[in-house]
Amino acid sequence: MADLLWDDVSFLFDQDLMGSLPDVRVSNASVEDWQAVLDLVAERGWACQYSEGESVLPVPRAETVLSRPADAECPNLRVWPTVDVLAIFRFHADDEVDFDVDLRELQGQERLDVFCGFLREIGRRLGKPVLMEPEGDCGHPVLGFDVEADRVVLLADRRSGD
Repeated sequence: MADLLWDDVSFLFDQDLMGSLPDVRVSNASVEDWQAVLDLVAERGWACQYSEGESVLPVPRAETVLSRPADAECPNLRVWPTVDVLAIFRFHADDEVDFDVDLRELQGQERLDVFCGFLREIGRRLGKPVLMEPEGDCGHPVLGFDVEADRVVLLADRRSGD
């Protein structure tokens, strides 16, 4: 059974409302949480590409990435849970796991199910909420993985999109 139905949440996947790259984050994280995400990517066999600037490199340990100099370019990890869905993790801080998704890739029930499954996997592994917010609108999540419910839930109602 699907966590969310496309007809109920499609308004949240409108680029005009959310921006094209909404923010997804796990707050109150740690280096260990980051490492757990890296381990999950490897265990699931999701295609991925780690890069620092233009250089594509092997995926390092989280503690290595997060201990780089403050003036170093922010590395990213591109993860494809399926061939058509991309999440871009950015190593801005050790206390927040954050990534972007492209709403153009998340249209329809099938892609929504992939996205919800991805959030669920991360949330279960970390035992923490995984929240999606409009691009650049920190603190106003519209949907996310709820640890207690053990599923992805709607956090905004349709009125917020009107």
